Amino acid sequence: MRVLVTGGAGFIGSEFVRMLLTDPNAPVSPATVTVLDKLTYSGNLANLAPVRDDPRLTFVQADICDAAAVDRALAGQDMVVHFAAESHVDRSITGAAEFVTTNVVGTQTLLDAALRHGTNRFVHVSTDEVYGSIDEGSWTEDWPLSPNSPYSASKAGSDLLALAYHRTHGMDVVVTRCSNNYGPYQFPEKVIPLFVTNLLDGGTVPLYGDGGNIRDWLHVRDHCVGIALVAAGGRAGEVYHIGGGTELTNKELTARLLDACGVGWERVVPVTDRKGHDRRYSLDISKISRELGYAPSVTLDEGLADTVRWYRENRSWWEPLKKPVASS
Repeated sequence: MRVLVTGGAGFIGSEFVRMLLTDPNAPVSPATVTVLDKLTYSGNLANLAPVRDDPRLTFVQADICDAAAVDRALAGQDMVVHFAAESHVDRSITGAAEFVTTNVVGTQTLLDAALRHGTNRFVHVSTDEVYGSIDEGSWTEDWPLSPNSPYSASKAGSDLLALAYHRTHGMDVVVTRCSNNYGPYQFPEKVIPLFVTNLLDGGTVPLYGDGGNIRDWLHVRDHCVGIALVAAGGRAGEVYHIGGGTELTNKELTARLLDACGVGWERVVPVTDRKGHDRRYSLDISKISRELGYAPSVTLDEGLADTVRWYRENRSWWEPLKKPVASS
């Protein structure tokens, strides 16, 4: 099987590529893996260093909005796994145009090329943020979309486009929606790597509002296993949720990170809450568990400890990337 991975030099995409090329038990066994990545600020070839010399890996630097480049990259591929996206909510609030262009137009460009080349399967990777906010209970896959940020609205649009290509053209499309990811190689603008690297550098961390916003935390390896299960066995035209099963308020998460870094609350600086900040996300993962046997395997305690250890031991990876950035 020949697999094209868009955004494969980013945080989640590179984990997926490393898994495909190093884990003999991965649900997808590729003959070749082609990574297509624009290498924006959050794309990093260093993320692929552990598999750089694998003869099955090919890297193509290109924008998913570049129709000619996408067409060349997709020729002969059996499967597309589409991670490439602008994903930082704060950035979308200050400038939405790039999010609409990349997330909506870029996805449409990929879908057109996949349709033209008769690609066997298109896996569109999305987010729980497309649902908006939920006070209690959990979203099922048929829940109405109600995004509240320009980022989540652009992802909702790309989800609907992907599903429309299945319904209109009969394309083999599946969509995954995940909860908040964490783990190694995550660009230090997102909350966990931002907090950890700031704390390791002796700095402070910003806590939005009252710290009561709730997220479900999913280790990136579990997310990638879930995506591979959907890629290998998911039903065409379906949406599958991939979650971690551990909900924390931002204040509870902050306490865990402070403890893991051996520092106290004097390092926390309250900041004005983000515009339109969703209060709670929660995915029902019974569908993927029932149909494909998915279950998260990395506990939050284990995952956070390993993540903090990775950032502590890999300053050479994150120090060049550090800038004054906001939490997400």
